[in-house]
Amino acid sequence: MEYVQMVKESVEFLKSKVNGKPRIAIVLGSGLSIIKESLDVETKIGYSEIPHFPVSTAPGHAGEMIFGRWNGVDVVLMNGRFHFYEGYSMKEVTMAVRVFQLMGIKYLFLTNAAGGLNHAFEPGHPMIITDHINFMGDNPLIGKNVEEWGVRFPDMSDAYNSNLASIAEDVAKELPVEYYKGVYVAVAGPSFETPAELKMFRYLGADAVGMSTVPEVIVANHAGIKVLAISAITDRAIPEGLAPLTAEEVLRVAEKTGIQIASIFEGVIKEIGDELK
Repeated sequence: MEYVQMVKESVEFLKSKVNGKPRIAIVLGSGLSIIKESLDVETKIGYSEIPHFPVSTAPGHAGEMIFGRWNGVDVVLMNGRFHFYEGYSMKEVTMAVRVFQLMGIKYLFLTNAAGGLNHAFEPGHPMIITDHINFMGDNPLIGKNVEEWGVRFPDMSDAYNSNLASIAEDVAKELPVEYYKGVYVAVAGPSFETPAELKMFRYLGADAVGMSTVPEVIVANHAGIKVLAISAITDRAIPEGLAPLTAEEVLRVAEKTGIQIASIFEGVIKEIGDELK
């Protein structure tokens, strides 16, 4: 119950600082801060200012919550997320989603940088996530269930909302932006995967691999929030002839791909915006 109180105190603080009532929340992954340039900024709040909030320590994560408007729609944007590999518990990793739930968020747009396991995937393009495999060895819903937040056993059959994904596809085709669709497998990190691990993930049916997103998706579905998630494919995670990879390379390609993802988000917001104004 202490965690519940902490979340509520974070919400009260944010409500005291912000005038708008956002119904869309966007979480930016590694190197994807370029997406924030599409927002008409009204208020910026550092994570360190928010009571009980974790802080981002990963490269490419600025650690600020930005409130503003996108195409006339109130939006809150997280410029940087929290990761399991930073040493945070799953409840800390997903605390922002609980805060969004209590703030009345209806849609959660997630981004991440991911390695492409699918032979057909080339770096520098977005992948609309259709499903996931949780290989992180933990689940944010383990422990006592808070009934006011959601049911004990939430359904995950449409974890990545199929309607939002369909809208995103239509937008990408119209732009046009070359995109992929696929299954995302989440690992704990922070080490990149070995060739044997990549081969296993491919056999399991994954198209891309990364170190985030899945815990947030699980909690969002528990909370009744609809999810759209898009990966920036930053490298070829192909076990045969795997080349050495650095975080700097991932960030560089993610920044380029973020422009495309921002264009897709803009189109989706236009499509669903009328019901949110």
